[in-house]
Amino acid sequence: MFLLRALVVWLVIIAVETVHGILRTLLLVPMMGDFPARQISVFTCSLLIFGVTLLFINWIAARTTLQLLMVGTIWVLLTILFEITLGRLVLDLSWDRITEDYDITSGGFLGFGLLFMAVSPLLATRFRRTIPLTNSSP
Repeated sequence: MFLLRALVVWLVIIAVETVHGILRTLLLVPMMGDFPARQISVFTCSLLIFGVTLLFINWIAARTTLQLLMVGTIWVLLTILFEITLGRLVLDLSWDRITEDYDITSGGFLGFGLLFMAVSPLLATRFRRTIPLTNSSP
């Protein structure tokens, strides 16, 4: 059951990422150019992913470290598949343009963003456990 819920949350993440990408194109690209805007957006999108994960991590109901890492790994695989499909079939991007964001030697940071996505369910669970969810003062 937790995998189905993880899929639903991934759809929310992709919707948030899509809006984020549109806003990046409209606001950041004209100011600084495409590639630097994509570099910056890896970090801002990672924060958005973590925020969505924090909101839904209890609902996903993955309980073990292995389950949480499984959720993150599935999100990464689905995201890569989504980006390749969108890039090649919808936006007609070249393979060089798609892989550019993953190439650390050329300044591509997307690999770091995907690594963060993979561990975000685990991090969100640990973060939620350190914050009291109810007011415990008398």
